[in-house]
Amino acid sequence: MSMQETNNENAQARCNGLHDAQFQQPYVDVDEWRNEPERHRYIHGGFEGNDTKFSFYFPSKEGYEGRFFQPVYPVQGSENAAQSQTEGVDNKIGFAISNGAYLVETNMGGMSPDATLVYRASAAVAQYSRVKAAELYGPHRPYGYIYGGSGGGYKTISFMENTTGVWDGAVPFVIGTPMAIPNVFTARVHAMRILKDKFPAIIDALEPGGSGDMYAGLNEEERNALEEVTRLGFPPKAWFAYKEIGDGALTVLAPAVMQMDTTFFEDFWKLPGYLGTDPESSAARARLRFKSVITEVIRPQKQGAAHDKSVNMGVDEAWKMLTETEGNVPSFRLDSVPTGEVYVDGAFIHVMSGEAAGEKIPLGQLNGDIVTIGSAFGFFPSAQSLGKIKPGDEILLDNSDYLAIQTYHRHQVPTRDYQVWDQFRDDNGEPLYPQRAFLVGPIIANGGAGSIQSGRYEGKMIVVQTLMDESAFPWQADWYRTKVKEALGDALDDQFRLWFVDHALHVDNSSNNSLDGLHIVSYIPALHQALRDLSAWVERGITPPASTSYEVVDGQVVVPSSAAERKGIQPIISLKVGGSERAEISIGQAVSFKAEVEAPPSTGKIVAAHWDFEGEATFPVEAVISYVNEEGSEAIIEATYVFTKPGTYFPVLRAASNREGNSDNLYTQVLNIGRVRVVVK
Repeated sequence: MSMQETNNENAQARCNGLHDAQFQQPYVDVDEWRNEPERHRYIHGGFEGNDTKFSFYFPSKEGYEGRFFQPVYPVQGSENAAQSQTEGVDNKIGFAISNGAYLVETNMGGMSPDATLVYRASAAVAQYSRVKAAELYGPHRPYGYIYGGSGGGYKTISFMENTTGVWDGAVPFVIGTPMAIPNVFTARVHAMRILKDKFPAIIDALEPGGSGDMYAGLNEEERNALEEVTRLGFPPKAWFAYKEIGDGALTVLAPAVMQMDTTFFEDFWKLPGYLGTDPESSAARARLRFKSVITEVIRPQKQGAAHDKSVNMGVDEAWKMLTETEGNVPSFRLDSVPTGEVYVDGAFIHVMSGEAAGEKIPLGQLNGDIVTIGSAFGFFPSAQSLGKIKPGDEILLDNSDYLAIQTYHRHQVPTRDYQVWDQFRDDNGEPLYPQRAFLVGPIIANGGAGSIQSGRYEGKMIVVQTLMDESAFPWQADWYRTKVKEALGDALDDQFRLWFVDHALHVDNSSNNSLDGLHIVSYIPALHQALRDLSAWVERGITPPASTSYEVVDGQVVVPSSAAERKGIQPIISLKVGGSERAEISIGQAVSFKAEVEAPPSTGKIVAAHWDFEGEATFPVEAVISYVNEEGSEAIIEATYVFTKPGTYFPVLRAASNREGNSDNLYTQVLNIGRVRVVVK
């Protein structure tokens, strides 16, 4: 039976969580009132006979409005994740309680080889939460809504498509397709290796007042790499964060590829049609296979105690133990090291002789004649294996596998509904490169969520996707929309919305201090508003704002420049300096800024705006709004500023809209930014 046939069978026999034999004996082991972050009744428990755990956070009876929100995380894990984020906009407990809802969390059954357990366990928990709600508030059926991003978005969709009567609606966000893994990451890392020295020029071209030509100054290989990843869907403006985004989840996902497609990593270097067999390719030139001998094993003093504790642990536990205490991981001094520019990203240390012969240890860094240990490709050396390594052992430094996987996407050409892969097909629609025997992506997606997306579900759904998503390329939300369209036909708008949010990456920046906030905004307020609109849609029949208007052109999602045309719920900022995107001035010369801020029709009022003129990322200057239309949805903001030092500046205006015009509601201030360039001489 094919995977799609299996999904069809699942859809025809959806579970409702009430009659699942594995979830008939719930228990509660904690039931208490708590005051932080909002006063709530915390109930914790699980189900006898399996590893499923849950946590419920119930508001007071006076604040309850008959619904629950249930976050879905990328991987099975803690049923208490919300307790780690109780401040700021992503306070899940606070958001739920302030919106008349209780919060439901589950570990989704824990780690199990049965992929369907993730939605079956989650359904059972959701249904049992209704039992407890009836005990607390009186007989009723609470409305239920799930939401999840990235891998949690896969799961959220799977939960909706494989259950009935459990959840009334869902908000998947920053979602991928069954072909996303590992291909979005391989293409990105391939481009990053080749373009590593060109990103400053690429970024400058794309910034306001830049040339707009990100290909200027690139040689043929560099241009091809940038064009390939762009046509596959990577949003070019996200390159501003190239240092922070790195290789993303590739190190975690690569072991699965290695286990499923073991011969690829040899075929890449041996068979015609693979980049590794081209001696003139940069992959061939970057390949490292260097033999050396360990002359000294540098074991920190702290290492002994950690090693003793980790001997009887599993590999992952031992590695965690070794690395949690600073200085616990040994390094090795070598008798010889490679010279010149060496590409060590993703490389391994292969132990060739001695008691540890056959061990494969991730290489961290090469500093002079000392090599440190890392965690490349998700492989972790055990304490036992590290303890066996001795001076005199011969090793091989090898980056072959990491180089090979960087073009894996070329050998994974899927069906024609994935149009971004057309660049890897000839005029007859045949693949340009040798193809592997199977597609890895759908297997991984099915293993993580219990099914792959079909577009068939009951209830209502609002998808929130970001336009600068470097890991779940924006067009992937449109791919899912087409699946829902196939299932619903002309009834699409009765059950589905897709809202794009500009100036936001894959991981929300509200808790990411490594990014400056001058290029991006948090998408969490838009997500919260989607949950509010979803509940109003289900419970009161209030139609939510229209889906964003867009086109997909060569892998890129293109949206109109005005809010009225773009739709969705995010305000749009058109910012000018001296009437343009760029101004060149002298020190001490006053320069004028003017912004037009507009919220899409019927989505709210402009409630706040702040300036950051000199790149402080603190937005210290509250904006003066000189005009607001009668509805409050359009505003004009003007400012004058004097720069006292020479340099190139990118002044930023950040503005927010709120559905009710409430400037105090932290959770639903939908944000956007406008940027311009000022060159001060």
